[in-house]
Amino acid sequence: MTQDIKGIEEKITDSTVWENIKEFLGLHIDFSKEISISILDMLIVITAIVITTVVLKVLLRVITRNLPEADKGKFNVVYGYFRWLIYIIILLITLHSVGVNVTAVFAASAALLIGVGLALQTLFQDIFSGVFILIDQSVHVGDIIEIDGKVGRVEEIKLRTTRAVTIDNKVLVIPNHLYLTNSLYNWTQNGTLTRESVDVGVAYGSDVQLVKKLLLQAASTHPDVIPEPEPVVLFMNFGDSSLNFKLVFTLNDSFKATFPKSDIRFEIDRLFRENNVTIPFPQRDIHIIQKK
Repeated sequence: MTQDIKGIEEKITDSTVWENIKEFLGLHIDFSKEISISILDMLIVITAIVITTVVLKVLLRVITRNLPEADKGKFNVVYGYFRWLIYIIILLITLHSVGVNVTAVFAASAALLIGVGLALQTLFQDIFSGVFILIDQSVHVGDIIEIDGKVGRVEEIKLRTTRAVTIDNKVLVIPNHLYLTNSLYNWTQNGTLTRESVDVGVAYGSDVQLVKKLLLQAASTHPDVIPEPEPVVLFMNFGDSSLNFKLVFTLNDSFKATFPKSDIRFEIDRLFRENNVTIPFPQRDIHIIQKK
């Protein structure tokens, strides 16, 4: 008899606990007259987000398993762009399935969404530009680029910005939308070899064949200048005060081209002094007319 009474009491207790849990899960949080969500609905939404996260991670591993390392990095960036879009879609679908009026949510936050959209317009431009960069493959990590007069080696292409390091070891942060609105020069897309040049003028009456010989000597003796293709000298023009030449040569590391070009200019000045070739300065003749 005593055992039967205990069994009945346990059933009553269990029933009471279950009713309390059901009552707690049924509690609603009212955001407005039209938008209300229960504790159970919130748990369902959180569960859906967790399941989505697990599924996305599994898909990412399956898809990138056999990809090369370079392509794997690009896919990870694109995946990062669209992951949040998938989360938003899953969230809206889950809210609609548990009975939340999604239309009311959009209506209540319409003004806020418009304001946020205007404020984040540039951010969205950067994000979509980043996607276009990866799809078009116009820029890769390690490329040397010039944009808006700034030159740097690309270190990382992120969600909103591209990070590059300049020759003086400063980090250049480039908003991705600038790729669509500015001219982009990719110095190394066709390879690391680039043709560089140094301009110089000599005085009228100079032996132009000697000038050509000295310029080729200055370039060919520098250790960073590649012998093939050979350096060439171009007679550019008859200037106002000088005969203008361009020395063209090939380097294997255009990112540091400033240093060999400076060395070559030093060498040109030395060779010209030894061979009595004059680099003139601009001259103007002034005629003064006095009226009586």
